[in-house]
Amino acid sequence: MALNALTNIFRIAELRARLLYTLALLAVYRIGIFVSTPGVDRAAMNAFMEQQKKSGGLVNLFNLFSGGALEQMSIFGLGIMPYVSASIIMQLLAVVIPSLERLQKEGNVGRQKLNQYTRYGSIVLSVVQGVGISRWLASLGRTATSRGGMGIDQIVVPSDTLGFTLLTVLTLASGTAFIMWLGERITENGIGNGISLIIFAGIVARVPSSVKQLYTLTSTGAMEVGWVVALGLFMLTIITIVVYMERGMRRLPVQYAKRMAGRKMFAGQATYFPMKVNTSGVIPPIFAGALLSFPSTLGSWLPFLQKIRQVLESNPWIYNGVFVLLIIFFTYFYTALTFRADDVADNIKKQGGYIPGIRPGRQTADYIERVLNRITFGGAIYLAAICVVPSIVTNVIGQRFPFGGTAILIVVGVALDTVQQIEGHLISRNYDGFSGPRGPRIRGRLRMAA
Repeated sequence: MALNALTNIFRIAELRARLLYTLALLAVYRIGIFVSTPGVDRAAMNAFMEQQKKSGGLVNLFNLFSGGALEQMSIFGLGIMPYVSASIIMQLLAVVIPSLERLQKEGNVGRQKLNQYTRYGSIVLSVVQGVGISRWLASLGRTATSRGGMGIDQIVVPSDTLGFTLLTVLTLASGTAFIMWLGERITENGIGNGISLIIFAGIVARVPSSVKQLYTLTSTGAMEVGWVVALGLFMLTIITIVVYMERGMRRLPVQYAKRMAGRKMFAGQATYFPMKVNTSGVIPPIFAGALLSFPSTLGSWLPFLQKIRQVLESNPWIYNGVFVLLIIFFTYFYTALTFRADDVADNIKKQGGYIPGIRPGRQTADYIERVLNRITFGGAIYLAAICVVPSIVTNVIGQRFPFGGTAILIVVGVALDTVQQIEGHLISRNYDGFSGPRGPRIRGRLRMAA
């Protein structure tokens, strides 16, 4: 059945064009990863980052979200994180600033205006973080030179000049703006969410090198074959849990009364309203990672951030604890932004429906809100566990995972969302989706959810 669905993809001209467009832009992004920032020696930077990655924590997380661009110190070194950070700030401001809240409710025009503000904020953050990284690179060069180092001082230009700082800031900010443009083009003209797919592509591109690393460790005797098998089974277990939880939902029963349409009487209908266990998707770990990247990129400016970075990197338990709290917070926060219980209750009431045993209107909204809070708590705990358990196991057994829980969650979550969009295109054109011939029933449920 899945093979038939894959064949059907290439029968639809529009869907085929969208897929090829998405793959082409992702290829452009991956090529840019290997274009180094002027004045930086990529080989020396790789050697330095290999030493830093052994400590884990913030360095690995920032490198993960940049798609490996940080260890290359490429023109895309900042990755998409400034855009994600600007989105967080804009959504937080929309809660406290009435004018921004009104823009959110103005439909497409208001959202376009907010997106424009987010772009401006991304550029500002890119410039700020670019200055921080240029100062960090300069400090590495000065430290290595003072110690008589023979490799790390090649990372920056021989003299720490204003020109080097300006060129680094311009390069990194331009790279982030270009990635942001690629993501928006993919979202508009391709398949899936462009920003998520860019992060997805960066993680997937590291699979061959990780497999090679495991093979090298096994062949040299640094890691036993039994550990490799155990790690593989553990990763498969995590993937299974992620797929199960991402597909999990709470079905609220909804009853529709008899109604007249012209001279025709339609009988009452019993259906359900689906509420996903993880409504926020992969956004909370991405937001949490973006917030945790601030101490690393801005620590050279703000001394208190430098102290926070040192505490987080020195103690993995504190780091994981903060990561868990941020994931739980952003799960509730993003769910509250994207799911409005009042709107759902009003739509059910306008269509002549009701939840059995619950009065339409305010009581229905309160009931949906209670159910949402309960399943969101379960979803938040699931997200936090998937993201930190591999790291905790690594610290306990002393064996490093090729991919952390955050990477697996993002890859599986983005893949499921993209497949769902493709299936939606197939079903809308009367083709069978990946799950079989369920077109009419799924379309009915989608209309209900809308």
